[in-house]
Amino acid sequence: MIMDVVTLREFYASRLGEAAIASVSASMTAMWNQSSGERFLGLGYPVPWLDKFAPECERTLCMMPAAQGALQWPSSRNPSTCLIYDDELPLRDGSVDRVLMMHFLEHAENADECMAEAYRVLSPGGVLMVVVPNRTGVWARFEHTPFGTGKPYSRRQLNKLLRDNQFTPDVWSDALHFAPSSREFMLRFRTSLERFGRKLVPAVAGAICVCASKQLYQGVPVTARAKRRVSVPVLVPQGTSRVNQKVK
Repeated sequence: MIMDVVTLREFYASRLGEAAIASVSASMTAMWNQSSGERFLGLGYPVPWLDKFAPECERTLCMMPAAQGALQWPSSRNPSTCLIYDDELPLRDGSVDRVLMMHFLEHAENADECMAEAYRVLSPGGVLMVVVPNRTGVWARFEHTPFGTGKPYSRRQLNKLLRDNQFTPDVWSDALHFAPSSREFMLRFRTSLERFGRKLVPAVAGAICVCASKQLYQGVPVTARAKRRVSVPVLVPQGTSRVNQKVK
């Protein structure tokens, strides 16, 4: 199941959604050293975090999958949002410096193809940040939040997916250590629960965050090798000789 874009917008406008934004933002800020003048691409539904990182970027793009739907971002006259297929990004090779996958990878039909596209559009030395639901977390068991839909990942599964597609995981983090409840008690003490959960029980976190770098390999020149064998054609068409033919 995938939430449509309207449901996602309504969730993040709620008190529980605002708490989720704050929790994920804290993890992202601690592990993502952003520099000014970069080209930034958000995939899935990254809208709540684009407003935070976009001001320092040269250019920011938002691409949302067709199954989810898209909404205009930013709300100015020059929107930077487009609707895409998750395994076909309308960008040139090496055209962006940073990619953020939020509510994207867990809904992909083919995760390897999505990672290959992210690798293609990232510039040399580019950085990929992925945020996915935690398979062992509490949030993955409740479908009233976006982190309870799609395919959740364990840290081991996500690590293998990244390495298989030529990404090196550099920094790991987690978020959403409080229960996915809108009750006043839970929201009031969420900061303390976050601090306690991050230190003692990270396995129950609702989301896994990882920052990975694009691997680059130096090409090895291929030297032309001299042939060791001489090929001689065995069957060569021969015309009919009439020199020694006798005419009857």
